[in-house]
Amino acid sequence: MSLFRDDGIVLRTQKLGEADRIITLLTRGHGRVRAVARGVRRTKSKFGARLEPFSHVDVQFFARNELVGRGLPLCTQSETIAPYGGGIVTDYARYTAGTAMLETAERFTDHEGEPAVQQYLLLVGALRTLARGEHAPNLVLDAFLLRSLAVNGYAPTFGDCAKCGLPGPNRFFSVGSGGSVCADCRVPGSVVPSPQALELLGALLTGDWGTADACEPRYVREGSGLVSAYLHWHLERGLRSLRYVEKS
Repeated sequence: MSLFRDDGIVLRTQKLGEADRIITLLTRGHGRVRAVARGVRRTKSKFGARLEPFSHVDVQFFARNELVGRGLPLCTQSETIAPYGGGIVTDYARYTAGTAMLETAERFTDHEGEPAVQQYLLLVGALRTLARGEHAPNLVLDAFLLRSLAVNGYAPTFGDCAKCGLPGPNRFFSVGSGGSVCADCRVPGSVVPSPQALELLGALLTGDWGTADACEPRYVREGSGLVSAYLHWHLERGLRSLRYVEKS
């Protein structure tokens, strides 16, 4: 038996028996990990309050030789690094956006125990920004979704043609082709988004918050629709939590 220590974000919890929970975390060093936390559903358990979704925690695990393998490890100790949930769960727009982020992070880390440091860092940064209320929740969510797609090898293009490289701007957008496409590379099902929506998505992908924050609500809604369609295409099924996200 071995002890493992890591820091991570709590993605999800499930009831187990009368007083325990299975905790799913995205950790810095071990990727997605599921562990059993004993007694955390008891009303007097301070340990349990630290292991709620959105929490950034330092966790100690007790497992057989390796953290991910036969049987679930035990979560034996937890210390709070940042309680992001306090700034998220009291606001519906932030809560629904944050829930979609957690689901996205879990979907992009299919294999337990495989490090996904970039995805982990993206999630930590996005939840911190969301909890502080620095930008509109739906903008923070779309930025997180686009960057998650990028670090997992599905970066969309919003200027140059995704197929032939023709310098942009290009009029058409195809989720199956990888983003903006020119007239010659246009395929059935391509749409013609507004230039403002494409500019917004490019700004969110690169972190140009000045441009993103100044964007009109109608272009924000249009951009969110493109992000949702692009994510759905690459995940092969949509996120359940996206249907509850407030649109500006």
